[in-house]
Amino acid sequence: MIYKREIIVGGGCGGDGCVSFRREKYVPFGGPDGGDGGDGGSVVVMTSPNVVDLSLMGRKKEFVAGNGCRGSGWRKRGKKGEDLFVSVPVGTIVFTKTDSVEEILLADLRAHGQKVLVAKGGRGGLGNARFATAVNQAPEIASKGKSGEERHIVLEVKLITDICIVGHPNSGKSTLLSAVSRAKPEIADYPFTTRQPILGVMPDDRRDFVVAEIPALVEGAHLGKGLGNESLRHAERTKLLIYLLDGSSPTVIDDLSTLDKEIALYKGLSHKPKIVAVNKVDLPEVQARLPEVKHCFARLGVPVFYSSALSGQAVLELVKKAMEMVDQASQDEERISQAQIAVFRPKPRK
Repeated sequence: MIYKREIIVGGGCGGDGCVSFRREKYVPFGGPDGGDGGDGGSVVVMTSPNVVDLSLMGRKKEFVAGNGCRGSGWRKRGKKGEDLFVSVPVGTIVFTKTDSVEEILLADLRAHGQKVLVAKGGRGGLGNARFATAVNQAPEIASKGKSGEERHIVLEVKLITDICIVGHPNSGKSTLLSAVSRAKPEIADYPFTTRQPILGVMPDDRRDFVVAEIPALVEGAHLGKGLGNESLRHAERTKLLIYLLDGSSPTVIDDLSTLDKEIALYKGLSHKPKIVAVNKVDLPEVQARLPEVKHCFARLGVPVFYSSALSGQAVLELVKKAMEMVDQASQDEERISQAQIAVFRPKPRK
């Protein structure tokens, strides 16, 4: 799967204007009747529910819209060039690169069918009928069509999810995802089984919750180690983080500190609501040291669940709490967005 691409987009060229004169029987001095050229097509980036990543683009790097057609006699305007629509998944951010290699945000596409114009087509040229004046009644000139706009843009996909499961290798993320949704991730006994984010849907009476599992994090992931930056970018837009810990790990307490540190160092994601889940509590060795782990996690200040994704122990309670926190986070986001809109209500003069 590909989640970042750099492409060159170009609008179509406008068609040339036409030089033509009306020549009909009984109309000896019909005058100029050359039509305008058609405008060039534009390049539009649009989200599609059928696209999950940027791999459908293949190796193509240049996307150019159709050119406008030339004008003709009888004041006929040339046909407009066809627009080119580039389909991208929901959650795509569109940047444009300038000569100084600085990326400027063009659009953040977060909804189905949302679109942004990235390269405008050139205007069509004017026919000689446009240049007729009282002094020059038979102009023999027409203008050429303008070239389309050309841009170097960057497409970056960041998944929009309700819940994101993060954890170290072999912590049971794929097993938990398959237990709470209908997703069928690969489950194996070796590390880094998951190489790409996997989405699942948790059904509920009110609405469906989208949950994602991202590849395992290691120490230094915020610097790009392992699958660091490629994984953490998909946690930027989630409403809730689930820290999944391997209860059989001898360093389960330090594992939580490492996860929290990597999340905090990557673009300050530590402000997001979180739940801690200690997995594999059905194992005898985990049961033996569970009192010690509970004592250490008692003062975390976040909900902690001791569960088993394989046997289903405490998974239902974890899901219910996650849904409640997602609903609360959604309400907080809506409240903040409404507060950012300034409403002026002028008072009447006395």
